[in-house]
Amino acid sequence: MSTVPRSEIMRLASMVEYNMGAIVSRQVTKAEGGNVTLFAFDKDQELSEHTTPFDALVQILDGEAEIRISGRPNLLNAGDSILMPANEPHALRAVKAFKMLLTMIKV
Repeated sequence: MSTVPRSEIMRLASMVEYNMGAIVSRQVTKAEGGNVTLFAFDKDQELSEHTTPFDALVQILDGEAEIRISGRPNLLNAGDSILMPANEPHALRAVKAFKMLLTMIKV
């Protein structure tokens, strides 16, 4: 199920806005095999450590994020990507306000 127009050019970073002191999300598409979601994290917002049964590709569209995978910190900036493996603990923190595209693929 898609929540955005199909077959049209999208400017992903402008499809989700920052909200002071919050994390904002917008689903792009969802299917049985996975989903694609846009996020905007205000500075210092975070998702605590958790695991998912999906491989998750994070693409930073704007700003700066720290993504910890199995306790190892990774600093990502606009244009950077990282693959978070299924069933490995990970956490995200906004070093600066950042936007990301998260693609989760069922393994």
